[in-house]
Amino acid sequence: MIQLARNLRNNVTPQERKLWYLFLSKFPLRFHRQKTIGPYIVDFYCHKAKLVIEIDGGQQLEQQKQESDQTRTKYLGSIGVDVIRFTNHDIDHNFEEVCNEIVLRINAKLGADVYRLVSGKLG
Repeated sequence: MIQLARNLRNNVTPQERKLWYLFLSKFPLRFHRQKTIGPYIVDFYCHKAKLVIEIDGGQQLEQQKQESDQTRTKYLGSIGVDVIRFTNHDIDHNFEEVCNEIVLRINAKLGADVYRLVSGKLG
């Protein structure tokens, strides 16, 4: 699994690359790319917020892939990890909204303003 995750990190989609380099790599909380969690490899993972971000391409429209994603989401939920999904279209056409949604979700999970939290001004 670790080698597969490494290979995936080296062969990212344009949308994953955009989200990583323009937002997540500079985010105040650390995110991991292509992180192995149990039997799955997720696109992005923030341990502090216990949040997975998945970028879904066209193949997610297939019934079998949707069922597989539901199983994965259920597993991750069972270990306390939330999943937020965006489509390639979201990344390409609504990037600012995607970034805002990530910040809102993390703030809600941590019960604090993430930017103030990391600067040490909260708790």
